Amino acid sequence: MDAVAQVRSFNRTVTQHIGALESRFLGRDRSLGASRLLFEIGEQRVEVRRLRARLDLDSGYASRLLRSLEAEGLVRTGPAADDARVRVARLTTAGRRELAVLNRLSDENARALLMGSVERLLLASAVRLEVENPRSRAAQYCLARYFDELAERFEAGFDPTRGITASAEELTSPHGYFLLATLNGEPVGCGALKCHPDFGEIKRMWVAVTCRGMGIGKRILQGLEELARKRRIPTLRLETNKALTEAQALYKASGYREVRPFNDEPYAHHWFEKTLTAKRRRPA
Repeated sequence: MDAVAQVRSFNRTVTQHIGALESRFLGRDRSLGASRLLFEIGEQRVEVRRLRARLDLDSGYASRLLRSLEAEGLVRTGPAADDARVRVARLTTAGRRELAVLNRLSDENARALLMGSVERLLLASAVRLEVENPRSRAAQYCLARYFDELAERFEAGFDPTRGITASAEELTSPHGYFLLATLNGEPVGCGALKCHPDFGEIKRMWVAVTCRGMGIGKRILQGLEELARKRRIPTLRLETNKALTEAQALYKASGYREVRPFNDEPYAHHWFEKTLTAKRRRPA
């Protein structure tokens, strides 16, 4: 299931970045499907049946796209010179000019996407994780932003005094840990671990909106798990609200299984648990 989730996430990201679901692909007045037909026809005439096969389109949909391009004066269809039973499509002079524009815009879009991805990878590599005093200014900043977001996203708002406690004392060794993520010295995320004799509790998982999609949440969660392993804590537990769908996806992808409620947290709708295993050491 992890691999399937990753593929689906990749598909969503790609379709979003290339504008596959927009009616005006690359800012032009036509969809991705119609633009793909222009790309496939190219500078040479092409049999319509080959176009359908290349793009895996049914005949009805392909015909509608071709008619729309003909109406724009970009494509002309007709019988092949050597076989009147075969329909061919070719670009008009206006169609060739439009194809040149699409090729230029596509190249620019690809460059922007590539540079954006490189920048996010570089930023992600610059994120630092450290155990922090939960009373520090940086920790308090993250907690305040975390509480603000919960108050905005939860149906009934959020009051931190109503939920299960995660006080500064509970998040300070030996009772627990507060893990802080920083980027260029600025706090951008946090997570906490409360240590009990038989299990640990994951609390206060938050990443700044501007830094989401960089894998910071996953790194924080893995860091908390490593702290739990060092304390020989066998099991980790956490609960989350139904509104935090991205958090639920992270936990499931990280090996947490949904279980029956194990506490009376008033803001929780889903409870998760994970059994930790010690990491194998490489042979010397």
